[in-house]
Amino acid sequence: MSWRYKGGLILIIAVVIAWVTSAEVTQGVFENYEQPFAVTYLGTSVLALYLPIAFFKDWLLKSLKTRTSESGNSAPETVDAICAGPDSPGKTNRKQSNFAMENQEALSLVDSTGEEVRLLEEERAFVSEANDDDIVDQEEKMNSKQMLKVACTLAPIWFVSEYLMTAALARTSVASTTISYSTSALFTLLIGAFLGQDSISVVKVISVFISIAGVAMTTLGKTSTTDQSQSDTTVTYSLLGNLLAILSAATDGLFAVLLKKYAGEGGERVDMQKLFGCIGLFSLLALWWLVWPLIALHIEPKLAFPQSPAVGGVVLANCFVGSFLYDYFWALGVVWTTPLVASLGASLAIPLAMLEDILIHGRQFSLIYILGSVQVFLGFVLANLSDWFSPTLALV
Repeated sequence: MSWRYKGGLILIIAVVIAWVTSAEVTQGVFENYEQPFAVTYLGTSVLALYLPIAFFKDWLLKSLKTRTSESGNSAPETVDAICAGPDSPGKTNRKQSNFAMENQEALSLVDSTGEEVRLLEEERAFVSEANDDDIVDQEEKMNSKQMLKVACTLAPIWFVSEYLMTAALARTSVASTTISYSTSALFTLLIGAFLGQDSISVVKVISVFISIAGVAMTTLGKTSTTDQSQSDTTVTYSLLGNLLAILSAATDGLFAVLLKKYAGEGGERVDMQKLFGCIGLFSLLALWWLVWPLIALHIEPKLAFPQSPAVGGVVLANCFVGSFLYDYFWALGVVWTTPLVASLGASLAIPLAMLEDILIHGRQFSLIYILGSVQVFLGFVLANLSDWFSPTLALV
């Protein structure tokens, strides 16, 4: 398990914890400001702030390289190594170049024996082929035009997923929304296999089945609240919220699979900050008009600003923490691990949401609900162990 994978798991768990808290805040906001579209639009548009951050980072690294180049020839290489990291192509190329030079020197010493010359020539050809592969990998790095195309593809999917989740929180509880959203693992597995981005193995199917079964157990588990009186309108409203959460799970699974496809293994093909900055910029400039047909269809209430600075401050803070920070961290978790692991990790929000509902709303949960939460966690653990099993267990 590489350091990237471990880091991705840590990010996913941290995001799940923050998401449940953010969802509680979002649901509290709707008591005084029931504007799901406005909250979604602001949360996705704020991602555009990653663009100046990314450009400043590039400028800073370029300045460091320029200054260190004046002090010595070896300094720029040190800066490149620090900036690029342990798995950078540049560092690999330098190692392979040194290896090729050693082979060349050895070749000149043993050219009297044909057999050794032939073997060393094969080694040199192997190094040359490896260098060619690295050049191809470097050429696969997305340019600005390609990144804009990818952002224009992903931004509407991301916006729809965020809006559906926000609308679900406006209609039902955090626990119910989390349970319905946890079905994203099933959508992610099917979409990944359909698009050829992931294989379906016995272990993955079992892990998804265990997780979905746990979700079903939490759905069937009885929940008692301090106020059991619910009208038919409230029940219908809650069912609509659960349906919106399931639709959000499906679109989120599609987004995760496509993000992994475009970003490549480990995210080496794209600068994630620039990509999310472009997604935020696209949402800011191209998706604002959607509020008018939603209002005309009576899906959204009439657009209004927060009634007080305090409510506005809570909305801005929630968008910054919940969207700007943790949505980006979740995307890194998807790229550094796998979309399926990230989707199953989102299911860990069920026990966390259960705890917050107990502490904040005074709800009580049955034993079957608690056992279902444990089962969801087991599904997440099993998915992370899938690579340890024999490849012969693959189905597709």
